[in-house]
Amino acid sequence: MISDRKLEHLLICKNYDVNYKKTTGFEDIELIHRALPEINKEEIDISTEVFGKKLESPLFITAITGGHPSAKNINKELAIIADNKKIGLGLGSQRAAIVNPDLNDTYTVVRDYAPDALLLGNIGAPQIDLAEDAVEMLDADILAIHLNPLQESIQPEGDVNATGIVDSISEIVNSVSVPVMAKETGTGISSEDAISLENAGVNFIDVEGAGGTSWAAVETYRGEDRYLGELFWDWGIPTAVSTAEVVNSVSVPVISSGGIRSGLDAAKAIALGADAVGMALPALQGAYKGQEELVKLVDRFNESLKIAMFLVGAHNLEELKNSNLIIKGETKEWLEARGFDTKKYAKR
Repeated sequence: MISDRKLEHLLICKNYDVNYKKTTGFEDIELIHRALPEINKEEIDISTEVFGKKLESPLFITAITGGHPSAKNINKELAIIADNKKIGLGLGSQRAAIVNPDLNDTYTVVRDYAPDALLLGNIGAPQIDLAEDAVEMLDADILAIHLNPLQESIQPEGDVNATGIVDSISEIVNSVSVPVMAKETGTGISSEDAISLENAGVNFIDVEGAGGTSWAAVETYRGEDRYLGELFWDWGIPTAVSTAEVVNSVSVPVISSGGIRSGLDAAKAIALGADAVGMALPALQGAYKGQEELVKLVDRFNESLKIAMFLVGAHNLEELKNSNLIIKGETKEWLEARGFDTKKYAKR
């Protein structure tokens, strides 16, 4: 059952090490320090606007959960912090509740406790018939379409027929009244796929690259035979690479997620060209501990982002996007092998 799978995913993420062994690539991104920043740190503005909603921070809690009774309290905690701190919040795939309405409140609890927050609904790319119901269930501001071919390949009940996905996405875009985001689930998006997604009409792309939670790892703990999960544990495009590829290939706004763990990571992602960043596993772990832990998580994120901006002399996120940085190591090698100019970031 879908609901049982949701619970298994939650418990595995809570109790096991499901992180990639390889890194996000952000360690290869060096922001250029300004000894003379010529700004007042107390006046730094990290707010942004997404489809008409003002956010106090570029942080999104990306899709986590829903679809099992135990998920209701987690989503309640996440909703409270999202509303209080005015950040974006994404839900897990809503198919479980559309198929079984008894599970509706594991999702709708979010709008109950976050009446003003920017909320992202969530369905799979083939689920055209579920799109309108998913938006209506949450009064969602954005509908996210998740892409997870690696996870589908590893999980025992996975759907590995990926034909017609681009056409499905285009149909979903045309069938709902809210903006649509395409998001990976931890293995990144290439420049070629980003262009296809933009051509299909999506309004936002979340790269969700490799370096954070590995869904091959999660499925490894669910399966009887761990061979495939362990073999593909580290499959994917590192988040820093995916971010750079996508922002240099499309004109739609981009979220950088997948292993983002601090405001410093976020500053690097935004300097690469991202418009916002997403975080999942730390928020899930915080939700189990309660609001005090979640407040600490968001406050630390915001403060470390402001310090990074202060040290590069950026008053706001737009100035941060135009700050200088160096790309080195494997990230540089990857991007240059793919035909991207890494030197243009060094002196803008």
